Amino acid sequence: MKFVDEAKISVSAGKGGDGCLSFRREKYVPRGGPDGGDGGDGGSVFFKAVANLNTLIDFRYKRIFKAKNGEQGRGSECTGKGADDLIIEVPIGTMVYDIDTEECLGDLTEAESTLLVAQGGFHGLGNTRYKSSTNRAPTQTTKGSAGEHRDLKLELKVLADVGLLGMPNAGKSTLISQVSAARPKVADYPFTTLHPNLGVVSLEVHRSFVIADIPGVIEGAAEGLGLGIQFLKHLARTKLLLHVIDIAPFDGTDPVENAEAITRELGKFSKDLATKPRWLVLNKTDLVLDEEQEAICQDIIKRFNWTGPVFEISAVTGAGTQVLMHKIMRNIEGEDLDDIML
Repeated sequence: MKFVDEAKISVSAGKGGDGCLSFRREKYVPRGGPDGGDGGDGGSVFFKAVANLNTLIDFRYKRIFKAKNGEQGRGSECTGKGADDLIIEVPIGTMVYDIDTEECLGDLTEAESTLLVAQGGFHGLGNTRYKSSTNRAPTQTTKGSAGEHRDLKLELKVLADVGLLGMPNAGKSTLISQVSAARPKVADYPFTTLHPNLGVVSLEVHRSFVIADIPGVIEGAAEGLGLGIQFLKHLARTKLLLHVIDIAPFDGTDPVENAEAITRELGKFSKDLATKPRWLVLNKTDLVLDEEQEAICQDIIKRFNWTGPVFEISAVTGAGTQVLMHKIMRNIEGEDLDDIML
């Protein structure tokens, strides 16, 4: 599922250091001559595509980036130190636009690829540079040039890492609104999502992923009934499916029959989709008594003949959702499933 993530930032390269005006002054050296050194170059700003980032959410917290200035030149023909370049890490697939000119500066489609977005200022020249046979004591120097400044728009087309799968009113929209900033329509009456919703789940800096909620899948979706079939193809691009089951359906239907109907529709639509990694999420635990919850969940797991990972949550209260999100993050980062489920 393609998701356009955007951010606007400002970048400024460093100014070049000024050249130095200096003359050699030593005892017994009456005509020392000019010895002012050049300044150092200012730092440039580069973007670098890295594989361990999935979203642009971190740019919400920091929007201004400045490279350091080069140092000024010194006497004794000492050159000022050049500033280090500023490297800003972005996800693979980030497109960079100049806001003022609307020009696309580049598209970072490969890991470790870099893009220069602001050139550092050139160093100034010290007066040593201007000495000649006819100008033995030059007082001329040049100042370092200013670094480039740009206002940029970053645009990222990413694939959703996690897809939510389930019957209408299973609580998928409530879950995505609980764990991300996405705000799909939710209601306390029978209702199904009409359009895919995507949210960025941010656990900490540089640890986030995209979660997608598609319209509920109903019996016969593979033959064109309902809305789910229009979006099942997007789930084929995700890394992990969360099969959300309502353990206390308002209409009195059997949760296991509902889960089996979803499984059948997946198999009809795509064998690859049916065999994609899938975790069972038993939702709406807040609607049953605490002493009955475990028995109800174990009955669903047994009758559904489920042997994979299982999570018991309440999307409304948030119970169990953070544990689930952290384990999803560890799965995306490549940890072994057995270690994750410990």
